[in-house]
Amino acid sequence: MLTIRVLEKNLEVEEGTSFETIAKQFQSYFKSPILLAKQNNKLIELSHKIQQGGEVMFYDITCMEGMRVYHRSVSFLMIKAVKEMLGKKASVVIEHSLHKSLYCEVREKDVEVNQKFLDTLTEKMKNLVERDIPINKYAFHRDDAIEKVREFGMENKARLFRFRRSSNINLYEMDGVYDYFYGYMVPSTGYLKSFQLMLYENGFLIRFPDRKNPNEILKFTDPEKVSSVFMEQMKWCSLMKVNNVADLNEAITDGKFGDLVRINEALHEKKVAEIADKIYKKRDKVKVVLIAGPSSSGKTTFANRLCVQLRVLGIIPHAISLDDYFINREDVPIDEFGNKDFEDINTLDLKLFNDHITRMIAGETVEMPHYNFVTGKREYNGNYVTLENGGIFVIEGIHGLNDLLTASITAENKFKIFISAMTQLNIDDHNRISTSDSRLIRRIVRDNQFRGRDATTTIAGWDYVTRGEEKNIFPFQENADAIFNSATIYELSVLKQYAEPLLFKIEQSQSEFVDAKRLIKFLDYFLGANGDAIPNNSIIKEFLGGSCFKV
Repeated sequence: MLTIRVLEKNLEVEEGTSFETIAKQFQSYFKSPILLAKQNNKLIELSHKIQQGGEVMFYDITCMEGMRVYHRSVSFLMIKAVKEMLGKKASVVIEHSLHKSLYCEVREKDVEVNQKFLDTLTEKMKNLVERDIPINKYAFHRDDAIEKVREFGMENKARLFRFRRSSNINLYEMDGVYDYFYGYMVPSTGYLKSFQLMLYENGFLIRFPDRKNPNEILKFTDPEKVSSVFMEQMKWCSLMKVNNVADLNEAITDGKFGDLVRINEALHEKKVAEIADKIYKKRDKVKVVLIAGPSSSGKTTFANRLCVQLRVLGIIPHAISLDDYFINREDVPIDEFGNKDFEDINTLDLKLFNDHITRMIAGETVEMPHYNFVTGKREYNGNYVTLENGGIFVIEGIHGLNDLLTASITAENKFKIFISAMTQLNIDDHNRISTSDSRLIRRIVRDNQFRGRDATTTIAGWDYVTRGEEKNIFPFQENADAIFNSATIYELSVLKQYAEPLLFKIEQSQSEFVDAKRLIKFLDYFLGANGDAIPNNSIIKEFLGGSCFKV
């Protein structure tokens, strides 16, 4: 017998009892079905057997760990249903996340994804749920795993496995269909009762329950502008013939990495120039350019590159730091957790900011403030600014797309830009790369390079950062006049070499170990590459070092 502790209750259990069995005893304490366990700071599937005593935690979809499991398991459910409809080699691709839904395409000749198709697919998925089919995990030798996934038409996975260092690979099986997934699964299809399929673009969306209200499907608001950027990137990746990690690894082994870097950076420069051209066409009206985006999107480098392009067009940019309009530190509002919320828009003196911008647009000279981060107070040091003829203000900050920031400035005087690192490639056809994880890896490297922080500190604060983004940035992204995707196809192959040593430093006893382990496994898919080909004006240099801009 073993002693485990769950929700502050000690429990005597027989060794070999499944975590699923124990989870059922505590289900009433959770808002939705328990999906995952954690013991000794390691995530564990419910189908696993208890082999030791100690603290056990359970997760449902109200937490990110549980939601990841649910997304992954429903994805497998959908893939199984498609193969039942179209044959075991039928190609279905999970492309990217869109408003917490997954965008998918069926890539089979003469197959039209219409409402009739989706109705049939939904019915088959629900039938699999009703049958409560076990989802089993089996370890295969790498060569056998390659043969098995090829049996189901998953050539991109077979190519990916060539680069795996481990001799064994775990495959999941659902009623005779085998597949590989990066992460954990629920024990059986009976756990997957809540989902919805919706026609979208050239394919469909899988919609999921709301984490805050698990009994309802999350309301979908179509992010049309962001979606168009994702669709454009899909086409560009296809033209480059780099759609997944296997393609990237093969480009590295074939000596084509430098070409990838140069083409990707040329695309970025072209996009920045196009945005500058849009501003130029409105130069008689636009006086304020506002740049906003989530953490580690490369906002600072983008702003500098945009200023260069504006100067080429004869426009004189003036940078304004929103930081200088912070209210005194003791007046910062408190969040729901009782902490000072430095990302709330009301941490800025909105009245003063609007007054200054409005007066300068009108031709007045204004003494600009400077925020002293040591004293936590605003100061004036004789910095007078006048917007001369042909000038324009460039303002970077998380609230740039929120009209509350510039309430007194007319819409025609503003040009808004949303920037984010929207992942351009996936691990394989069924395992996407999280944009949040990509940005977190960027930030881990930058924090260590320039801010003296270890990976533990960065990971510990990431939830706070992402909560602020959900509140202050993403709800306003569709307000943008232009969207810039700062992700590059090549970056994770370079960042890997900086991030891995920092992640390996995190001990199992630390709460950040779970995320560190997940990111280490993720980076293991990539071959490392030398970053010498990256130009010094690249957004990636903002994180690696060596940028020609002050970042």
